[in-house]
Amino acid sequence: MNPIHTSQHPLLLHRVGQLRNRETPAPQFRRLVREIAQLLFWEASRDLAVESYTVATPLADCSAQRLQQRIGLVPILRAGLGMADAIVELVPEAQVWHLGLYRDHKTLQPITYYNKLSAHTRLDVCYVVDPMLATGGSAVAALGILKDWNIRALRFLAIIAAPEGVRVLQKAHPDVPIYLGALDSHLNEHSYIVPGLGDAGDRQFGTVTE
Repeated sequence: MNPIHTSQHPLLLHRVGQLRNRETPAPQFRRLVREIAQLLFWEASRDLAVESYTVATPLADCSAQRLQQRIGLVPILRAGLGMADAIVELVPEAQVWHLGLYRDHKTLQPITYYNKLSAHTRLDVCYVVDPMLATGGSAVAALGILKDWNIRALRFLAIIAAPEGVRVLQKAHPDVPIYLGALDSHLNEHSYIVPGLGDAGDRQFGTVTE
């Protein structure tokens, strides 16, 4: 069964509290998403492979290390964009493949509306990012699509998750590690995470309607 890593880093916990606050305006919300995504990726990238090489310092040659693997980022549109942009700042060499999924409000099943993946993609490890893991449908679908493209080293990152979504993801993809900023109580009757933070996409992009 895939391990679940729920961060206990004080800097991340501090920011998750600010992110939940309904009074947090969109510009600050976007900044918090970026910072939390970077902290989560820091924890989720500990097992990346490196290789040795020699670099010339101003004083002498020195043994150094660099990333060996080809890294891919797959943000689930649109809420995952803020997380992917933040992670690219840490690994500018990463490829970003956008994947659009939305949840049908009647069936709660994921619908794919945009897919920029390619059968010619060559990646060693791929991180799927989405701020919220609610029912788990979109995450399961996204990881399934990546496996269809023969990408096997996969990680899933979410800022907040519901236990129901975690169980669905674990059952469908028991080999994929899950990295979370917080694991919440439950889903309500509308399949929203409680206590959660509302709609992550609307709050990031200022499209909340009264």
